[in-house]
Amino acid sequence: MEEEIDTAALGEKIVKVLKTIYDPEIPVDIYELGLIYDVFVNEDNEVKILMTLTTPNCPVAETLPVEVEDKVKSLKMIKDAEVEITFDPPWTQDLMSEEAKLELGML
Repeated sequence: MEEEIDTAALGEKIVKVLKTIYDPEIPVDIYELGLIYDVFVNEDNEVKILMTLTTPNCPVAETLPVEVEDKVKSLKMIKDAEVEITFDPPWTQDLMSEEAKLELGML
């Protein structure tokens, strides 16, 4: 019988990795900034991440999604990772966590 993979635990590991990636212009990680809209993991351990950028003209629009894919793929259990960028809904400061707002002096 195949060992069942705990997708919740794997999701937590993915979030830990995402919290190591920072927007170069804002000293807060992309997860706390609210740039990650969703993380999907299928039964083959392939990951799809739906994320946005602070603006469509973000200077890291080319490099940040690649960094996210590469770091998530570096997890042993991950077979593949793909990042899809969306601007629907557009990012606003309301998507930031309380931790991010505190870090940026907004609370």
